[in-house]
Amino acid sequence: MKSSRRSFLITSIGVASTLALSRQAFADAPKAAESDPTSQALGYKLDATKVDKAKFAKYAAGQDCSNCTFYQGKATDAFAPCPMFAGKQVAGKGWCSAYNKKA
Repeated sequence: MKSSRRSFLITSIGVASTLALSRQAFADAPKAAESDPTSQALGYKLDATKVDKAKFAKYAAGQDCSNCTFYQGKATDAFAPCPMFAGKQVAGKGWCSAYNKKA
């Protein structure tokens, strides 16, 4: 139950952010760096294959930003906006602990 509540809250934040900000506003947005405080809090990696699997047991091979619910670009985009990163773009091949598989 705790997991579904967490997913609901994360999804709600993503939807609200998406509605509040247009995709155009993100067109020239800076890229999220692994050293950013938000990135560190979410365990963001530019390359999903470099995720610390001991620290992030939730990670599974094949998970990356481009197939996450929050990724606001096309699956083929190298970088696209993500509401978890406050106006910054994330790598399509990246990963963070907010990952939620796109339906």
